[in-house]
Amino acid sequence: MMTWFLVAAVVLATAAGDLFQTIGMKQGGEIHDFRPGALGRALGVVLRNRWVILSIGSFAVSFFAFLGLVSVAELSFAAPATAAAYVVETLLAQVVLQEQVGAARW
Repeated sequence: MMTWFLVAAVVLATAAGDLFQTIGMKQGGEIHDFRPGALGRALGVVLRNRWVILSIGSFAVSFFAFLGLVSVAELSFAAPATAAAYVVETLLAQVVLQEQVGAARW
C-alpha cells in the first residue's frame, strides 16, 4: 500500500512541478540578452514568480517521495512505475495549457 502511495506522490508531484514550471517560465518570457547583468535580472524575475516557487516545492516533494519509494521497492519497479508521470503531464498539457496533442504524440 505504501509503495503505491509513493508512486502516486512521485507521479503527481512531478507532473505538477512540470506544469507549474511551464506556466511560470511562459510568464517570464524569452531571454534575449545574455550579458551577466541581464541574466541576473532574469533570474530574479523567475525566482520571484509564484509558479516557479510552486514548481520547486513540487519537485522537492517528488524527490523525497522517490527516495522513500526506492527505500521500500526495487529500482527496477520504481523507475518504470514513476514514468507514468509522462502520461499525466501530457494530459495536463492538453487540458490545462490547451496544447494540441495529436495521435503521433500519444
